[in-house]
Amino acid sequence: MKKPTVILADDHTLVLEGFRRLLETHCDLLATVGDGQALLHAVTQHRPDIVILDISMPVMNGIDAARALRAQSPSTKLVFVTMPADPAYIRAAFQTGASGYILKQSLGDELTQALQTVLRGHTYVTPLIAKDV
Repeated sequence: MKKPTVILADDHTLVLEGFRRLLETHCDLLATVGDGQALLHAVTQHRPDIVILDISMPVMNGIDAARALRAQSPSTKLVFVTMPADPAYIRAAFQTGASGYILKQSLGDELTQALQTVLRGHTYVTPLIAKDV
């Protein structure tokens, strides 16, 4: 079975390295970027199946980047992996067309499950916040 293609967007190098290690056996990592504007360029260049992105990034935040990505690449699945558990951020992420929302604190246990869920066309919300959505 073909591995899904992924682009990672987070402004913390250590987080990107952690993502890489979690995903290397499950996905083909096409690019890692540190801001929302670079993410838009990477998606144009690579056309991934999934974009994993943070809300808080420089140049263009994840919510604004997701809005632009939805218009630019409507078939790409968007999965937010972020710190804010605030329902307003969660709603904003899903209003952009996100397919998933995971808190960084539960990332190791949930990332591959979330990716499999969104690739099947379903929505994934980390259980820690599911009741708030």
